[in-house]
Amino acid sequence: MAHYLLQLSYTPQGWAALVKNPQNRLQALAPVVQRLEGNIVNGWMQFGEYDVLVVCQLPEHVSAAALSMTISAGGAVERVKTTPLLTFEEGMESLRKAADTQYSPPESEFAYFGT
Repeated sequence: MAHYLLQLSYTPQGWAALVKNPQNRLQALAPVVQRLEGNIVNGWMQFGEYDVLVVCQLPEHVSAAALSMTISAGGAVERVKTTPLLTFEEGMESLRKAADTQYSPPESEFAYFGT
């Protein structure tokens, strides 16, 4: 199963609802992720650009997109950023495949990084 990083930002109305009735929304999200045949690895509240960070496992990108859409459709979250995560082994495999493509950037009068 693939890992995904979700970063969420609440709307002011979402925050107001949580302040009025504090609750662990990670517990509410777990059954949704399970219905998509995945699981939550862990989650954190944070402050800054995003309010919540969740790492979950899902079978494929379609399920990850469905999760993002589901969260967004609820209205309490104004922004969901979903990032697919690669293991270091997958990253190394990607680097090897990239090296084998023998891609050449277009000719330019400006030097490219690494050339």
